[in-house]
Amino acid sequence: MRLDVLASLANGRAGVNNFLANRRIVGQIGRKYMSMHQDVVAEISRLPDGPQIGAFFDFDGTVISGYSAFAFIEEQIKRGHLSPRELVELLGAMASFGLGKMGFSGMMLAMSQFLRGIREDSYAAFGNELFESHIARSIYPESRALVQAHLRKGHTVAIISSATPYQVEPAARDLDIEHVLCTRLEVENGVFTGGVVRPTCFGPGKVSAAESLVGQLGVDLEKSFFYTDSDDDIELLERVGNPRPLNPNGKLLAIAERRGWPVRRFGSRGETHITDWIRSLMMPASLVGCFFAGLPIWALTGSKRDALNFSVSLFADTASALIGLNLKIKGEHHLWSHRPAVFIFNHQSNVDLVIVARLLRRDITGVGKREIRDMPIIGRIMEAAGVVLIDRKNTASAIEAMTPLVDAMRVEGKSVCMSPEGTRATTPKLAPFKKGAFHLAMQAGVPIVPIIIHNSGDVQPKGDLLYHPGTVEVEVLAPIDTDKWSQSTIDEHIADVRNKYLHVLDQDNHPNVVKISNKRPAAKSKTRAKRKTRRASPGGDSALKSE
Repeated sequence: MRLDVLASLANGRAGVNNFLANRRIVGQIGRKYMSMHQDVVAEISRLPDGPQIGAFFDFDGTVISGYSAFAFIEEQIKRGHLSPRELVELLGAMASFGLGKMGFSGMMLAMSQFLRGIREDSYAAFGNELFESHIARSIYPESRALVQAHLRKGHTVAIISSATPYQVEPAARDLDIEHVLCTRLEVENGVFTGGVVRPTCFGPGKVSAAESLVGQLGVDLEKSFFYTDSDDDIELLERVGNPRPLNPNGKLLAIAERRGWPVRRFGSRGETHITDWIRSLMMPASLVGCFFAGLPIWALTGSKRDALNFSVSLFADTASALIGLNLKIKGEHHLWSHRPAVFIFNHQSNVDLVIVARLLRRDITGVGKREIRDMPIIGRIMEAAGVVLIDRKNTASAIEAMTPLVDAMRVEGKSVCMSPEGTRATTPKLAPFKKGAFHLAMQAGVPIVPIIIHNSGDVQPKGDLLYHPGTVEVEVLAPIDTDKWSQSTIDEHIADVRNKYLHVLDQDNHPNVVKISNKRPAAKSKTRAKRKTRRASPGGDSALKSE
């Protein structure tokens, strides 16, 4: 039996048929984007400000595409942390719940036995790791936009999920969601006891969780919103004034149509089509083809520079057309007002290569990771184009390798493009800046030009192989003069530049913390749990499918 079907069983008694129906619905979604999802957040922009309005989000199928439990199960099978016997028991409990032979709390109690004796901090670390490697790229960009829109209005935003915190909290931190209300497992002295904290956050338990915010924060449920994909959440949908089904399963879709509830379906994540695979295979092939297209120019004119400029511009247009990439650019004139320069950009996606090529067009070179050299053909093309490939783990050798770029700017008049973050971020969150680009600008005596990419992860998040059509917003800030910079003040200048990014990206006003709103003292176990010697990520929570 496939694990995605099993995940649907744990999603509620809708069972396999509703799960498959939901997949079909998602697959039918059009791929039209408006600028930063203005169509999605238009309703929110018209609402009053203030914490009296709650915005509650289910997790699996709502905030993320698919099921977080699937990632837990899959990874634990790969690592050998789930024995065949445990897998059979886990699937049996899930199937019993899906068939209505066991309640949600009973299933959770059965599943929590797999965690007895395991340290909570180890399992939490496992959850954080899975968020970085799997779950982060499943967050719907549209759901992220909804969350951000409610946060900008000062609304009380919460995830209310029947999943456990180990599945939900890493995503909540990334989304700046302060309140997490979910099903919790008993912990004694930092170790799971095998018990479950009651009431669990399922069905009526979600209503109780939402009502707890009324007393704490003065939320008016009649003015509040609840976003979910599942009919298992009907009680809370009926309790709030603004029920909002997202990617609804079959039963919830029927209910929404009868009651006139507005329905939205997001297609930016989840099911893929043959065209997605074709465009994703053609994109790197276009890089090779465009490079070779420039060789006749080199041969006939003897100008490598003209040949590279032709290839870069051709690649920018060809790759954009293949991907379906549209750019909305603010401050485009800053790209040409001061050259040469060091152009810096926040790095979210492989598609940033196309974006940068399309913005800068000519007389550019850059810096990449040494591993690119090992890529067949493409590595050689990048080196031939003058891209400096550095060992990011060896600072001294990286600085030495970038020395020729100073001459490229001073003598050849070329500009350099770099990501001060050093590598792609897993999410849109801005990572700390490294100093290389800033030292380079100082040495060459050229300005820094910040390029701020808002949402290239919509087109291809880190870890995803496929490109999806979309509109990416880019803002180019005015060139920053580096003539008066010095070694003693460079840290201050880097901080100032990074703060500009944070401000434009709207990442400078949110607390980025998670408040455990429904945490209760763990019950004391009557008998001390037998400690297991197995590693820290066995079955358990991976099967504790949420909503």
